Amino acid sequence: MNEIIVANQTSPAPLSGADNDAMLIDLWLHGRPKTTQRYYRFEAERFIAHVSKPLRLVTLADLQGYADAIGATALMPATHRRILAAIKSLFAFGNRLGYLPFNTAQPLRLPPLRDTLAERIIDESLVLRMIALEEKPRNAAILALLYGGGLRISELVGLRWRDVQERQNGQGQITVLGKGSKTRTILLSAGVFSRITALRVGAGDNDAVFRSRKQRGHLNPSHVLRLTKAAARRAGITRGVRNHDLRHCHASHALERGASVALVSATLGHASISTTGRYLHVRPGESSGRYLPI
Repeated sequence: MNEIIVANQTSPAPLSGADNDAMLIDLWLHGRPKTTQRYYRFEAERFIAHVSKPLRLVTLADLQGYADAIGATALMPATHRRILAAIKSLFAFGNRLGYLPFNTAQPLRLPPLRDTLAERIIDESLVLRMIALEEKPRNAAILALLYGGGLRISELVGLRWRDVQERQNGQGQITVLGKGSKTRTILLSAGVFSRITALRVGAGDNDAVFRSRKQRGHLNPSHVLRLTKAAARRAGITRGVRNHDLRHCHASHALERGASVALVSATLGHASISTTGRYLHVRPGESSGRYLPI
C-alpha cells in the first residue's frame, strides 16, 4: 500500500493537463488579472524554493513551517494571510485538477486578522477637502472619481474614453472591467462627470482617460497613490491614506446618507451583499449603550 501511495505522489497525472509544478501554476493563473498573476506566481515560486521539493511531496508540516517562517518576519498580518491564502488556493486547484492526490493545504489555518475597516474610513468633510485643495485638474478628477464612483485603482487606470458616456442633466456614466472580469456601469454625478470630460482635449476613444504625461499611456497605480497621499496631507490628515480608502469612504458615506445596501453593492461591484453590509457594522448609527444611565 505504501508503494502505491508513493507512486501516485511522484508520477504525473496525465488527465490533469499538468506534467509539472510550473505547468500547474500556469493553469492555475490562466485568465486572472495580470497583477494577480504576478503576485500569485511570485508567492508560489517563493514557496517551492523554500520547501525545495515538488508540490506532490509537500507535507502539512512543510506548510506549517513555512507559515511560521512568514509569521516571524516583519510583514503585516494581512500580508501574511494573503500569502498563505494564495498557497492554499494553489493546492486546492491542483487537487481539483487531479495533479495532486490530496489537498495537503486544506487543514492549514490562516492567521486571524483584525478588521481595520473602521480605521480606513475618512470623515466626509476631509475627503471633500482633499479634492477641493488639489490644484491640478487631472489629479482632482482622479480623487473625485475614486470617491464619487467608488472605483478600484485598477478600474480607474484602465479607463478609456470609449468607456465614458454622457447622460441627462449633465450626469454621465462609465463602464469598467472589475474584479473577476465582471463588467459594470456606474452612474456619475454632474460634478464628477464634468471634472472628467474637461480632461478630454484631442483624445481619441481608445486613449486612456488618465494618461501618463511621460509615457503617454495609462497611469501607474503607484503614481495615483503618491498624489492621494499628497492630497491627504494637504487636507490635514495625519495617518496614511491609500487609494482604496476612498472606495471605503464611498460605501460608508453613501450608506450613512440613506443609500440602500443593494445599490451600494451594485455600484461597487461586490460579489456578495454581505461584503457591503460590513460598512453598516463599522460605522453604526445607533448603540444600545445610549440607553444606559451613564
